[in-house]
Amino acid sequence: MNTARTDGPASAAPLVENAAQAILAPAVAHNPDGPAVRDRAGVWTYAELDAASRAFEGELRRLGVKPGDRVLVRAGSVREFTAMLYGTWRLGAVFVPISFAMRTFHLRSVIADSEPALIVATAAERDGVEGFPWPGGVPVRVLEDLDFTATELADSDAPAAAPVPADRLALLIYTSGSTAAPKGVACPHAPVVFAARAIADRLEYQPDDVVLTAVPLSFDYGLYQVLLCALARAELLLSDADGHARLLGYARDHGATVLPLVPSLGEVLVRLAARDPRPTRLRLFTNTGAALNAPLIAALRESFPGAKVAPMFGTTECKRITVLEPDGDLERPGSVGPALPGTEVLILDEDGQALPAGDVGEIAVRGPHVMAGYWRAPEVTAQRFRTGADGTVTLHTGDYGWLDADGHLYFQGRRDDLFKRRGLRMSAIEIEAATLDVTGVREAALLVPEAGRDMVLFVVGDALTPEDVLLQLADRLEQAKVPEICHMLQALPLTPNGKTDRKRLKALLDGEFKEAVREG
Repeated sequence: MNTARTDGPASAAPLVENAAQAILAPAVAHNPDGPAVRDRAGVWTYAELDAASRAFEGELRRLGVKPGDRVLVRAGSVREFTAMLYGTWRLGAVFVPISFAMRTFHLRSVIADSEPALIVATAAERDGVEGFPWPGGVPVRVLEDLDFTATELADSDAPAAAPVPADRLALLIYTSGSTAAPKGVACPHAPVVFAARAIADRLEYQPDDVVLTAVPLSFDYGLYQVLLCALARAELLLSDADGHARLLGYARDHGATVLPLVPSLGEVLVRLAARDPRPTRLRLFTNTGAALNAPLIAALRESFPGAKVAPMFGTTECKRITVLEPDGDLERPGSVGPALPGTEVLILDEDGQALPAGDVGEIAVRGPHVMAGYWRAPEVTAQRFRTGADGTVTLHTGDYGWLDADGHLYFQGRRDDLFKRRGLRMSAIEIEAATLDVTGVREAALLVPEAGRDMVLFVVGDALTPEDVLLQLADRLEQAKVPEICHMLQALPLTPNGKTDRKRLKALLDGEFKEAVREG
């Protein structure tokens, strides 16, 4: 596999299930009157969501959008996002979700790269994003002006979503661009459907679940909650960053039972629960994107008695790699679980050979969930998606870890997180974990050594000095692994997806945010 592409109706590829038909249609058939998606403005049943998706499909047809065309959407966490997702799929077009956090520089490159046939933006962006002019010749529809109740294609006699060629894309999901220009991960219908079903089988959402999703829907962790809820006939409850201060009350008001987390959201919940310890219905926290540290997991269990935690590990290039059973970390601390059913996780050495259990190497993945590569980037695709002599594609993730004898994965970091210092090999995650073991430390992030600079530790904690932290680290790690420089922060800077923003940490060292740092 050397490239990623999408074909229109002329594709000779065999037909596969359309994701809208595979995921939404069964929920509509079995639970038409059950709540499907709720935001702060109201709720749609599954029948109403289906009708809204058909109305959007009709709008796409009226605007001349064709199968295989890209539909770029900046809509936020609102019900209409779900209707546009399924309506785009019903037509056989490609859905391109874009975060509000994407700035002009990256947005310009994404639009040029994806060449959308239609852009949907909010009224707040009617005159452009930060002065950015939308490209001439591409229709731009304002979200608030769209009619999701139009009946032309919203009746029960409208045709079902047709099967699509196997190489037809369902999604283009652009990476954050934190280290380079955003790359579009090309996600065909079949891998999307397989991944959603495999994750659903492992997590076992129930029809009476209410899944509170506060991670952005433009982030695949958030977007797949739309699919997981439909597969379970559960209710999707939408919130966004503006609602974080009221998140716990929102969860109580609507009976939330499942909450997908990144660390920043977990910290918010623990603080809110300390102020208002009344019980909730929360039974399950899931986690991916950035791992919850052990103190935060313990705090969540203490704040929400009876709620379990299910760590996961994934990458957009195959959606999910592993899922640990709820509370499986109690038996296997640090594990992110075994491979999804029907898939394979390998640990490879520098020559691409499989390593035995316990040895650290690059995490590689095989299975029907592996996506089609990077949109219009054949060279990068060939580096990461490698086809063997038998035709099997192996995704080389660039992440490192090890497997235990039972096939459970333990994540060790990105390639750039592993380094040698004073002749000893070490990882940023190892040093961060030891730092989090220091009493009073709530968060930690390490910048690995670079040319002209040794490693630097950043810590968020109470009643601690940098000297306190480094002294206690010396009791936990070999001397070569103890940083010489530690900075205390009020909070770690985060990306829109809730991961530690290491670019901003580097900027701190360069003095851009010097007033926020108390140096040690």
